Amino acid sequence: MQMNSVTQASTIAPSPDSFDLEASLKTGADTAKPPFADLFQTAIGNVQQLEDKASTAVQGLLDGSGVDVHTAMIATSDADAAFELSLAVRNKAVAAFQQLMSMQF
Repeated sequence: MQMNSVTQASTIAPSPDSFDLEASLKTGADTAKPPFADLFQTAIGNVQQLEDKASTAVQGLLDGSGVDVHTAMIATSDADAAFELSLAVRNKAVAAFQQLMSMQF
């Protein structure tokens, strides 16, 4: 079975005449996304929740209130991973800011 390359190419991508730039801009404006600061604050809040959960689990392990070692270790490692990730994002943001400030305009 042999396909015509012209018809195959037209089915993959729309032709430039059929592309409506104004319609695509309007649909992009309708779906508002939260700003980066809100996303960052939510992520920091999640890290804080994981650290609180780990602290509660370790305190329960030390008190002998029914928390086993595995639960405390998993909560601690989750909090550690979240903190390391947030630290890496912070370091990348600081490096990007420093690079931006060193540019000459």
